[in-house]
Amino acid sequence: MRGAFARLHDRNVGFLTQPGHRRGVRFRRIPLYVHGVPSNRPALRGRPALTVSAAVLAGSAVLASSPVAHAADPAEPRPPEHMSTVGGDRLGQEGTQVALTAGVPALPKTTARSWIISDAETGQVLAAHNAHWQLAPASTLKMLFADTVMPKLPRAQTHVVTAQDLAGMGVGSSLVGIKVGLPYTVQDLWRGVFLRSGNDAVHVLASLNGGVATTVKEMQAKAADLQADDTHVISPDGYDMPGQVSSAYDLSLFARAGLQNADFRSYCSTVSAQFPGDFKKGSKDRESFAIQNTDRLLAGDPVEGLRPYPGIAGVKNGYTTNAGNTYTGVADHDGVKLLVTVMHPDAGGDEVYKEAASLLDWGFKAAGKVQPVGTLVAPKSALPGDGASAGAGKAGGTSASAKQAGSGSGGMWTAAGITAGALVVLAGIAVAVRRKWPLPSGNRHRG
Repeated sequence: MRGAFARLHDRNVGFLTQPGHRRGVRFRRIPLYVHGVPSNRPALRGRPALTVSAAVLAGSAVLASSPVAHAADPAEPRPPEHMSTVGGDRLGQEGTQVALTAGVPALPKTTARSWIISDAETGQVLAAHNAHWQLAPASTLKMLFADTVMPKLPRAQTHVVTAQDLAGMGVGSSLVGIKVGLPYTVQDLWRGVFLRSGNDAVHVLASLNGGVATTVKEMQAKAADLQADDTHVISPDGYDMPGQVSSAYDLSLFARAGLQNADFRSYCSTVSAQFPGDFKKGSKDRESFAIQNTDRLLAGDPVEGLRPYPGIAGVKNGYTTNAGNTYTGVADHDGVKLLVTVMHPDAGGDEVYKEAASLLDWGFKAAGKVQPVGTLVAPKSALPGDGASAGAGKAGGTSASAKQAGSGSGGMWTAAGITAGALVVLAGIAVAVRRKWPLPSGNRHRG
């Protein structure tokens, strides 16, 4: 649907709108839940050709590699002929990249324009599809916003919101329900960002960071350090803006970087929380309303029968007219920790979650068997010496430093899974992460 979501307010539900729309949309409501992502944009009728190559099987001949033909649709957007090769040459190629070996199941069918699944700990890319295609990111760009701003603002800091703080938000922006003249802690604001994807919370935090222009400049610099060369930031909240793009590869870098931060892990893994409302009339006591995470692999969707994904620990979802549905998630099964990013699947509000879940299912079966087709590189600032050449060479070939950047030594990433039934709303999940560059001590959080 191409209209703006009507601004919804309910004592049990809180506020929810979605960016990039211009007409109202009706929602069904259940306690602690607002759902119904618009999804009637035209379905993609054709798919780019898939290039699926196979690795050499031990003691056997090389499996054949050939493109899988699909009917071409001239109206369907296609990736550019030349894409970035950061992380490896194959990641810059059009179509699906996977090196199937004995015992590795076939990839699930997907409709997304771009996706990538990787090992969150080592950075090895297990498979990808148009990983470096520059597309509108929607609210998944808020991960880069958090990477940039979160370390600078103490979570206990309190700020009374002004009208200027909220100036410049796009029409139809998603809102958590911040009001001018009321005080909020930085922790409140980050919950508004991660649970409700609130552009109002983003703009208040950006104001605390020196303003939107300053924040956008710093986000672009952060992207450059993370070697996220596909990303161009125009608005810190991911609202549709001309020229604002990212990629599945870059969004995975943003998630991996954010998971090094204990506060980031806490917010992105929180399922529900209380958000401050108005002060009670004639009292110093303040009301609050419940907000729930819109990530359906984290919180589930009882109406649609979508359960929380086992072992899920965040990270961020999004939707705009230009971006369609976007999603980055991280999950842990028996010590295997995978990151998945899916961008712009076919119509259907839950399609992005279903495709992400199917890729995670495949990844957990393939991990340790499939040959990697690339790597998630580490930030330049984390590399020894000159990190400028850390990514794969733009002219082709993966540099030795890029391979080193993706692996690191020691360290472990761990996430406690969600095991609740579809009708149970959890307050949060326990997550422990030990970063790879550099290694800190472990830290656990319970929402």
